[in-house]
Amino acid sequence: MSLTERQIAAFADKQAGQIPFDTSPRHLAGPGDARHVTHGLAAAGWTTSSDPLSSEIVMRSPDHRHVLQFDPQSATSAWWRLHAEASDTEPRWYAEFGALVPAEVLAGLTDALLEPASSPPDPWGQVDRAGWHRDEAGAAHSPDAMCHIERRTLSGFHDRPSWHIQTRDARDVQFPKPLIWHAYFDEHTPARIVGAFFTALTDQAPVQRGLFDQTAHHRAVQERSHLHPQQVVDAYTARMKANRAQARIARRQQTAPAPRPASACATQQAARR
Repeated sequence: MSLTERQIAAFADKQAGQIPFDTSPRHLAGPGDARHVTHGLAAAGWTTSSDPLSSEIVMRSPDHRHVLQFDPQSATSAWWRLHAEASDTEPRWYAEFGALVPAEVLAGLTDALLEPASSPPDPWGQVDRAGWHRDEAGAAHSPDAMCHIERRTLSGFHDRPSWHIQTRDARDVQFPKPLIWHAYFDEHTPARIVGAFFTALTDQAPVQRGLFDQTAHHRAVQERSHLHPQQVVDAYTARMKANRAQARIARRQQTAPAPRPASACATQQAARR
């Protein structure tokens, strides 16, 4: 299923009917519009295999390697689940995200799935550049001390730690406050995927929310945006076009014939003589 003009128009209609407010920091901005994620993947050729009359959405990548599940009726705190099967270069991996994770942050990750695999950057790099505090244990904390990133080992015999991100009302090791939202990446998640999530999470640019949209916490700061609703729609449309273009590039790379070895070409040329 590709993204239709009707779906794009529905997104535009919603934006036209609300006043955008710049909302920050991102980890407190609330879930926003899930279509930032689902439309972005549909534009890249991901298909929906779930019941269209169900609240659950299941999307699969064109190569059937990645599956994204959105279940707002989940019995657990994870509303988003991402599964990746093993490839020639990567093992299978898994990630999950809580209900109030901002859609724009998750979209930063899903957009990275559409790009060709590259040399993995250090996921901590963007976190450090954003000015998040690193404690003696190596964990990172947002400037407001409400969002926290940790790498945890399963045991002393397990040398590939998993990533844990939590947003809480306050940092208290002995008596932690209730969880606002969480994200988890298992030990096999590629560093470039984790890094894309961190880049979107720590970006200091605000995200847009409507006047009465849910935020994750009352400490989120909202100011009337200088953007008009049409500018929000234009940015969304440009991203959909970019995702379509990236998907076309990926398809061409998959269908292009493999280059023949130089020795085989030389043998054929000699035979023609």
